[in-house]
Amino acid sequence: MILPDRMEVIDRIRQAAGQENYNAKVEVGDAQLDSTSRRQLLDDFVAERKSASCRIKSRLAEKIVDVAARRINRDTIFVGLENLPKRNSGAIITSNHFSPVDTTIPRRLMQLSGSTASKRRFYIVSQDVNLAMKGFLGFLVRYADVVPVGNCHSYMRQYFEPEVQKLLAEGNLLLIYPEEEMWFHYRKPRPPKRGAYYYAAKYQVPIISCFVELRQSDRWDKKPFHRLQYVLHVLPAIYPDSTRSVQEDSRRMAQMDYQQKIRAYEKAYHTPLSYDFEAWDIAGWEQEKPDALQKSVQIRAEID
Repeated sequence: MILPDRMEVIDRIRQAAGQENYNAKVEVGDAQLDSTSRRQLLDDFVAERKSASCRIKSRLAEKIVDVAARRINRDTIFVGLENLPKRNSGAIITSNHFSPVDTTIPRRLMQLSGSTASKRRFYIVSQDVNLAMKGFLGFLVRYADVVPVGNCHSYMRQYFEPEVQKLLAEGNLLLIYPEEEMWFHYRKPRPPKRGAYYYAAKYQVPIISCFVELRQSDRWDKKPFHRLQYVLHVLPAIYPDSTRSVQEDSRRMAQMDYQQKIRAYEKAYHTPLSYDFEAWDIAGWEQEKPDALQKSVQIRAEID
């Protein structure tokens, strides 16, 4: 956690919320790739899926993230397990997106619910630019059951959609963040994009609707940020309606999911949802002096 970076990210969140741009990219340092480079990443990813070495790496990466999910979530509280669909069919999981490790929370949920014992696997839809990550994290991103999504129409038509259909038909679980971009430690649910619900309606699978509550602990992570405890609320599952068109039904499911997450937020934090930005929106952040945020942004600019 590099503090000038985090403070700049908070400032970007403040600006995006003020502009009602709730799906904006706010992280700093993300890879900036042109369309040709992004297409090459996707082509390389698809080509490698067929190799024996990729299968070995995938099994290793899956074991690593399974252990990480247990360790990271040893204090996580899970509420509403009775809302999980009773049938072990394919499903799409939606949740709020606030941390690079928040994918471990629904993964741990699936471990606790016995889904892994039933041989259902847990997949994550991730942006194509994440394939450019280096080092150990890059290894996990590429091999830990990730399905990259991109802006290339031929890739989406020829690989992504058939892969999603196959995985869901096999009874697997697919995590899609409808908010798209990660907003660091942001407590509030943001309006969803329609992609997750489009595929739920198209392939007739339920939405496992989740909302993660962020509780501040007394322990410091790195000042001025406290460590957090997660509370995963499993909300009522949302089922597709085969009598409606995919377009109509996906909009219905998206609105239902958003309203459920709003109610979960208001119940967890005992406050009505408002997108007016305040320091409390960033969980665990102990507010500094009024000029500290701007000073941190200036420090970051000078470093760059």
